[in-house]
Amino acid sequence: MNNSEKIYSFYLTLFITMIVLTNIIGVKLFEIFSDPSSNFLFTNPITLTTGLITYPLTFLITDIVCEVFGKKKASQMVLLGFIASLVSLVFIKIAVILPGSNVWINSSLGYETLSEMQTAYESVFTLPGFLISASMLAYLVAQLIDVKIFHYLKKLTNEKKLWLRNNLSTMFSQLIDTVIVNSIFLYLGLNLEWNIIVDIIIASYIVKIIIAAIDTPLVYIGVHYTRRILKS
Repeated sequence: MNNSEKIYSFYLTLFITMIVLTNIIGVKLFEIFSDPSSNFLFTNPITLTTGLITYPLTFLITDIVCEVFGKKKASQMVLLGFIASLVSLVFIKIAVILPGSNVWINSSLGYETLSEMQTAYESVFTLPGFLISASMLAYLVAQLIDVKIFHYLKKLTNEKKLWLRNNLSTMFSQLIDTVIVNSIFLYLGLNLEWNIIVDIIIASYIVKIIIAAIDTPLVYIGVHYTRRILKS
């Protein structure tokens, strides 16, 4: 395996890890803008998924791979990530379906039954079908659009202005991702009112835009050192 294959394999592994982690940690929710009086955008606290910690980083990896290895390799990575995500969700579903044990165990908190732990496990990892469908559709569409826009802007700018294609491709594809996943899950799945959905979309997108702006120096660093290693 040459340097190019090793580095691509590294980015592929990192990308898939972030995707799978998003599926696992994304079931936890957190609240932002909890004090409506301290902001001018929202009248109520907004609840978001902790998948926002890992998922935006996948666009950073995609842009580095697209810049160094090209559109074909980046698209291949997106499709492999999609397959890995499906596989992880299938095995999570199997783990949930398997019957829990009623054995008693001695824990630091006292005696408790494993069935109670199994119930807690199932409550966390039983993912709604609408959420899975929405997130997978949003992921595939947004990531492939990110690659296409990035590659198009690279040609348009004669391979200059990396910051421009990094930010524009990520911001546009993240907007598509945010609209798709929240529209399907929150409206069709949970039947929430559109004013609430719009607030959640805006809040999610704000977080993603901030992360996209922060990761621009990381894209430059990643591209620089990747090319440096490839030349060695």
